Amino acid sequence: MPSLLRMPTPAAGVEEATLLEWSVAEDEAFAQGDVLFVIETDKAVIDVEADSDGVLHRKLVGSGRPVEVGTPVGVLGVAGDSAAAIEALIAEVGESIDDVSAHAQPQAGAAATAATDAAPSPPASAAEPGSYSPGPVDADRGSRIFASPIARQLAKNANLDLGALVGTGPDGRIVRRDVTAAIESGSTGTRGSEDHVIPGVPDPAATSRGHTDEPHSRLRRAIAARLTASKQQVPHFYVRATANMDALIRLRAEINAGGGQKISLNDLFVRAAARAHRQVPAMNVTYGPDAIRHFDHVDVAVAVAIDGGLVTPVVRDADRLAISAIAAATADLAERARAGRLRQHELEGGTLTITNLGMFGTPE
Repeated sequence: MPSLLRMPTPAAGVEEATLLEWSVAEDEAFAQGDVLFVIETDKAVIDVEADSDGVLHRKLVGSGRPVEVGTPVGVLGVAGDSAAAIEALIAEVGESIDDVSAHAQPQAGAAATAATDAAPSPPASAAEPGSYSPGPVDADRGSRIFASPIARQLAKNANLDLGALVGTGPDGRIVRRDVTAAIESGSTGTRGSEDHVIPGVPDPAATSRGHTDEPHSRLRRAIAARLTASKQQVPHFYVRATANMDALIRLRAEINAGGGQKISLNDLFVRAAARAHRQVPAMNVTYGPDAIRHFDHVDVAVAVAIDGGLVTPVVRDADRLAISAIAAATADLAERARAGRLRQHELEGGTLTITNLGMFGTPE
């Protein structure tokens, strides 16, 4: 019997992920443990594996689409499932997948012709969450408003007109973040005519002159939220000192002269900081809202600059690793970070973070 494949929860607190690519074609069989599709969260790329053997009957979401956790993305089953059973399953969930129906296989007859003739919808990334569109409803969507159930409930509670919102979900669907953004901005008007400018909302013609807007990426939004929380909630103290590094530089040269894995000064910093935290357990802690958490291990997060942001992959048990192992681990993590292939667990759990700006000429 066919069943729905839903977007999983990749990590605690994650409400949405982008479906980067499918690894299985429609009507293709797969085995338990095979990768069905690949998703991207704020800072990691994750393979979603099959729990059991089966067949992918239908893709409901195309590659590159942001999808809320729990939303159906495909239909699974076994060989021999009837087309009627598949369509009946899709019909049962109704509105929850209306927004992605354009990615389903076209039906025979007039429905297929309509899908072929319909103009493609503009990409969801073209609109900011909670923004308003004074233009008419897209012809291929008719007068129906596509919104998730939670978005509808939030809008109803706030007396907000969904018809005036531009959705940033898959295929322009209105999702929770769109309603939340509109409520926070105080914009609760209704859809106007094509030449009407809603109060409090910039005129699109005016905002397109004299500058270029680059929308925030998911990575940028995550970085901003976490740095803001860190600055506001975590106690800070600052210590400055100057150290003579000549001996450390000579040590690095001697190690690298022996061949094998090349090490950097940053690898030595990771090793030194990890050993210091092992020797002074009172420093190997994090501050939380309810308690100070002491760790039995020393996992060092190493800052890596990537295009459009910064990530901090974690070197596990750095205090117990040889310097060559630390060098190999950091090199591998940095390479995969820049390629966007880090796993979620590789970005979590660091007990301290090393950021080395010495190569930029910083004096301290």
